[in-house]
Amino acid sequence: MLELRPNCECCNRDLAPDAADAMICTFECTFCRDCAENTLRGICPNCGGNLVARPIRPARLLEKYPPSTRRVFKAEGCRQVA
Repeated sequence: MLELRPNCECCNRDLAPDAADAMICTFECTFCRDCAENTLRGICPNCGGNLVARPIRPARLLEKYPPSTRRVFKAEGCRQVA
């Protein structure tokens, strides 16, 4: 089950569980669309995998399967993968 992390790892922007601009890699590293496209150019800085739109969990299932509250943030920011 996806964690649905609450923020962008690069800029720490809040990303609600239903955020249409949340992007993830296969390890669930989470970024906002702006960082994913403009800073990272679609590549996860942690694993080198591609970033895709994070699925939205139906609202009726959020109580039973709540999103994560664990924030992952790189205080030094993210760098584009070479």
